[in-house]
Amino acid sequence: MESSRARRGSRTRPSGRRPLLSCALASVAVLGASAAGTVYVKAQAHPGPGTVSSAAPSPSASVSVSASGEASVEPVIQSGSGSVVDRDALLAKAMASVTVPDAAAVSVAVLDMGTGRSAVHGTGAFDTASIVKVDILAALLLQAQDAGRQLTAREKAYAAAMIENSDNDSATALWNSIGGAAGLDAANLRFGLTGTRGGDGALWGLTRTTAADQLTLLRQVFGTASKLSGASRTYLQGLMGQIAAGQRWGVSAAADGSAWALKNGWLPRTATGLWDVNSIGRVTSGGHDYLVAVLSDGNGTQAEGIALVEAAARAALSAFTDA
Repeated sequence: MESSRARRGSRTRPSGRRPLLSCALASVAVLGASAAGTVYVKAQAHPGPGTVSSAAPSPSASVSVSASGEASVEPVIQSGSGSVVDRDALLAKAMASVTVPDAAAVSVAVLDMGTGRSAVHGTGAFDTASIVKVDILAALLLQAQDAGRQLTAREKAYAAAMIENSDNDSATALWNSIGGAAGLDAANLRFGLTGTRGGDGALWGLTRTTAADQLTLLRQVFGTASKLSGASRTYLQGLMGQIAAGQRWGVSAAADGSAWALKNGWLPRTATGLWDVNSIGRVTSGGHDYLVAVLSDGNGTQAEGIALVEAAARAALSAFTDA
């Protein structure tokens, strides 16, 4: 499946790495504030005996001290009710350590289900490839709820094959059942997805989406404030937790054990020879549940795309677990 539209100009690629601001434990000086209210601070060398420092610690600075005596300083946001860690900035810092090939682009979104805090890195729309199968099934379940009915045995067979084995024929059958792109877009309007559009005709794999929208979809599947009923959510979650053995890669790399539920997507583009590789799902790490969506394109091979997606997923969680 191919799309003729250009997709590169809307996203910014890495232009270099920003190192973590850290040095010997010292006084803290404010470097400046962005228009968005983010304050960046750095640790300075402690003045010698008898030296008076004019830099007082900012009340909004978040400073942690390691066992080796180093101070690590986080970006924070000032607000009327106090200061909170800027998770978007922490995620951007974490993603600076991820190697992104020159031809590739990646976007990631993450949400801590315990606190409700989230972060997004990267912009622009990507092809969904097979992660749209979660959206297709969510739309089918919503339509069934509206009609006051259960899924038929045939629909359940298609759903299981589509999610667990990523079967394309089953996806096409359910895509047609929900009314194609029109049906998907109507469901997504109710789910709160604002940057996702169904693919043309039968090209469901060329549905366009954003990482932020995929996080919104995951909240519909795994959260309680959802248009899907508890029974519908449990059913979809169960299928995402039984992915075929050869497809258990992606966001699951960020989990600290076997607690994950996911759907991956991969699509070679014949016009360029490059790969779209995506992964969405829920993972557990450090006793916390996280929703993670990673989208990428322009990968030289599927394996390179998988490595990029997994590195981005680990970086996404580090923005929460290392803070």
